[in-house]
Amino acid sequence: MTTIDPFAAGIQAFDRGAWAEARTHFQAAGETPQALEQLGLVAWWLDDAALTFDARERAFRLYRDQDDPLGAARVALWLAWDSLAFRGDTAVASGWLERARRMLAGHEQTAEYGWLLLRDGEFALFRGHDPAAARELGVRAAALGRATSDRGLEFTGLALEGLARVSAGDVAGGMRCLDEASAAATAGEVKELHTVGVVCCWQIFACERVRDYERAAQWCARVQEFSKRWQLRPLSAICRTQYAGVLIWRGSWADAEAELGAASRDFELSRPPLAVQALARLGELRRRQGRVEEAAKLFEQAESQPVARLGQAALALDRGAPDEAAVAAERFLAQVGDGEPTTRAGALELVARARAERADWPAAERARDELRRIADALGTPPLAASAESTAGVLLRHQGHPAAAAARFEQAATLYEESGAPFEAARARLDLVDALVALGGGGGSGQRAAAEREARRAFQTFQGLGAERDANRAKAWLARLSATPRARGKGELTRRQLEILRFIAQGLSNPEIAARLSLSDHTVKRHVANLLTKLRLTSRAAAAAYAAQHFVALTPWPARATRRSSRLSTLHVHSYPSHALGGLNAFPYCRRCARRSLLASRAARPGARARVGSCSSGVPHGRQDGRARGRPEPTRPVHGAARATGRLPRRAAFPPDG
Repeated sequence: MTTIDPFAAGIQAFDRGAWAEARTHFQAAGETPQALEQLGLVAWWLDDAALTFDARERAFRLYRDQDDPLGAARVALWLAWDSLAFRGDTAVASGWLERARRMLAGHEQTAEYGWLLLRDGEFALFRGHDPAAARELGVRAAALGRATSDRGLEFTGLALEGLARVSAGDVAGGMRCLDEASAAATAGEVKELHTVGVVCCWQIFACERVRDYERAAQWCARVQEFSKRWQLRPLSAICRTQYAGVLIWRGSWADAEAELGAASRDFELSRPPLAVQALARLGELRRRQGRVEEAAKLFEQAESQPVARLGQAALALDRGAPDEAAVAAERFLAQVGDGEPTTRAGALELVARARAERADWPAAERARDELRRIADALGTPPLAASAESTAGVLLRHQGHPAAAAARFEQAATLYEESGAPFEAARARLDLVDALVALGGGGGSGQRAAAEREARRAFQTFQGLGAERDANRAKAWLARLSATPRARGKGELTRRQLEILRFIAQGLSNPEIAARLSLSDHTVKRHVANLLTKLRLTSRAAAAAYAAQHFVALTPWPARATRRSSRLSTLHVHSYPSHALGGLNAFPYCRRCARRSLLASRAARPGARARVGSCSSGVPHGRQDGRARGRPEPTRPVHGAARATGRLPRRAAFPPDG
């Protein structure tokens, strides 16, 4: 009668992917470190955390008792990964990694040492944000794999090198490495199934970083097929999560939600720490759907994930809190550092938009320029679209609607070519705003173009299920379909004009309340009312509206006098009182083309004249015209004002406040 070797039978079952059968054989193989090591691997694929830890810890002790440092180090490396995947214990994982390092001292030319290099490379890239170090470690590991004929080590090292190169901005070179490693892994050259999972996950992760979703979709399909064939539920859950990101980008939101739901259930059953990956992506889906409260909770639960941290910043910007959004995105950039341009791109777009909302042009322009450099270097259409859209936002806020419209139109086209309907529709809404500012509110041609773009955006948002953005598009359509009416002094009250002046200066609601001795709630109500009256959607749009409409007014020529003729550098301005509702709130310098406000004093009834300076530092004077029709000519500012900042005695200077 032939005796069956349980260990050999377990290996045969393992090679077929018969995990339950293999577990039975290895459990019957006795208390040997080799059988326990294989039992731990089978338990890992069966999502049996308790058995995984028990078998591997016993194997580690037996290898140590047998004075086998390579076997003990190999199991210690697995326990480091188990501690992270099953329990999220970073300190314990670090401890096992150091145990492996100590036991491998003097064994630097072995495959086990190569796997240690790979673990170090993962930590360098994902926790240390150091792609240069990760690349070097990957190259060394791949060389050891070739020297020891360990193909799993060789191709995992090649994949790490590729991911590090992509992260550092070398997309073409990095993708070549990743494609080669992934092809070898899924074609059967690699025996270790966990290696296949690692290589393919890094491949898809790299595609997401550069927003190459077409390539990501191809590899997701290949990995899903491989996972089903081998019944690899852990790998399938990770792949489902990554594939959901592709589906979100493509606009297949129902399918994405189904994938994330299945992945979350699998993770919760066996690897709860990994569930945050699915929660972060589900939060991003909820944000796009306009389910703000749900998105905020999901991002909070998964805040360790980059997707969640960027999602929190985007959510703040969607809610109209640009300062909060900018701080969150800038904190993310500080954590990432300068070595990973592919990771920085999304945060840079948020910083540029948020800082533009607050008219912080130096910070906004720095973010815009860095994003442009990254987009040019990486060369993918979605990143080019992001750079175009960001440039358009700054141009729009700076009062250049024609240039902004061209940028938004190019961004929308690039997004559509990339298969990103949500981003394309948002770019079209930005285009609508620029067209309205350019003349869409009155000119029939621009108006028709704006209405056409708003309708396209509305249809896209409605089809996707993006309720919040669909309502924005609907509001634009209602505004554009209404009979145009001129905006004049009857639309805003004196108080609302006063608050509009402070908004254009960049003051927050609490700062305005302090200036006017009002409550925050009252100021908030006034801001909401004036935005409604002017049919605007944000504070930044209100500031841009002020600049556009009040700078365009032709100043009444100053009356030349003997005293004023001596002040060749003094700009004197006057604006018709009927255009400002009786309140000279926006004295912009037309001669030097500056749009900064005269912020030295608040306008008060009875004021005869004021003096201040634009951002060029040149003093300006103006008079509060009271005539119902044509205003009085501006009186010249006394020559002493240039030196002392004071007006002549005949001009009543309003007190501070």
